[in-house]
Amino acid sequence: MDRLPISWKKSCLLAPPRTIVPKPPAACLIGWPAAHSRSPLIHHYWLRTLGIEGGYVIEAVPPDEFKDFIFRLSLRGFVGANVTIPHKERALALSKADERARAVGAANTLWFADGELCSTNTDVEGFINNLDACAGGWDRCDQALVLGAGGSSRAVLFGLLDRGIKRIHLANRTPERARALADQFGASVVPVAWDALGDLLPRAGLLVNTTSLGMKGQPPLELDVGQLPPQAIVADLVYVPLDTPLLALARTRGLKTADGLGMLLHQAVRGFELWFGRRPEVTAELRALVEADLTNT
Repeated sequence: MDRLPISWKKSCLLAPPRTIVPKPPAACLIGWPAAHSRSPLIHHYWLRTLGIEGGYVIEAVPPDEFKDFIFRLSLRGFVGANVTIPHKERALALSKADERARAVGAANTLWFADGELCSTNTDVEGFINNLDACAGGWDRCDQALVLGAGGSSRAVLFGLLDRGIKRIHLANRTPERARALADQFGASVVPVAWDALGDLLPRAGLLVNTTSLGMKGQPPLELDVGQLPPQAIVADLVYVPLDTPLLALARTRGLKTADGLGMLLHQAVRGFELWFGRRPEVTAELRALVEADLTNT
């Protein structure tokens, strides 16, 4: 029987135990494409100001590789992820989704709990918390008018209903999509024709644009803001440009407004808290940082 040399045994006994240094927690944004995202700028700001050692990177993942990437998320060293177009629906199906994500039909935030991949949709709280910050008391309005029936509209509808808005008119340039979405959310959401907006604006306490109209490179949103009541609040999910024509016109009338950048910042809060264990704040300094980046692009 082979024996180990005495000198080798002694060296093993005397050698200090190997220290395993854990890597700092890291999260990522998964999209295709994803290079345009400002999420790394936001999360790195919070990591720095809160003194947390961690990271946040962009992962451009094509649709045919998304499932494998998600299943190996932890092995790749990530504690969670944001998910953007076109992966939000598949992220919902491949994870343990909460009530918000299921109701919206899409997940944009992933994290691990007890070894299980969980998901939620923080677009809901991003939209609602931004409204609270910009126009406190907005939820006292009787009626809301929402433009668009895409994924962002789903989050907006869920948030408005959750805060007790009794009647929401939903207008989309393709009427069938508005009807299908209204059917999912119940009788409080009423689909309306796009050409009926002129009749609805005078009764809208809250107007929300979830379409791409007014975005840089897209057609303008042709709407007579002058028909809105004097106490109306106007929200636009577009943030390029920061000051959309819709918001600019609303402010000339003295109406309260909430822009898309505010929603972008507020939707990032919960994900950061889930991944890094501290709840960050949306500050004027952070907003100025992202504004400058958008302006210089």
